[in-house]
Amino acid sequence: MSDPNQATPESAQLTAVVTFSPFSPSDGVHTDAIVVLTTVTSDEEAVRFVRTLLERRLIACGTVFPAVRSLYRWQGKIADEHEVVVMLKTRSARFESVREAFLELHPYKVPELLSLPVDAGLDKYLEWINGETTLALT
Repeated sequence: MSDPNQATPESAQLTAVVTFSPFSPSDGVHTDAIVVLTTVTSDEEAVRFVRTLLERRLIACGTVFPAVRSLYRWQGKIADEHEVVVMLKTRSARFESVREAFLELHPYKVPELLSLPVDAGLDKYLEWINGETTLALT
């Protein structure tokens, strides 16, 4: 009978997989931060969209990446368009409100709305996102 406290090759292999990161979520700040991606047709449209979401406190920040090229299938054809990527930083607790704002404000019939979880980050930045997207408007 083998000793259950003795490492086997399988358990040794599993315990050898360790991730080192200066941005550990266990460093003190629990976050439900997310990054939301979308695209629009112009810089002006992006800025208008981001400002409205900021005014409603739905996001803490919007980053605009101008002049990207998107290729996609739309209505049975391959489209090749110049677009602007918008990266929004918010919290998952605000996602439903962001989704509703997209339906109201986004210029596309089928807007890109992708939410990506944030597993870790700098404590001060995550606290800032939480503070700027608080549910209570002050």
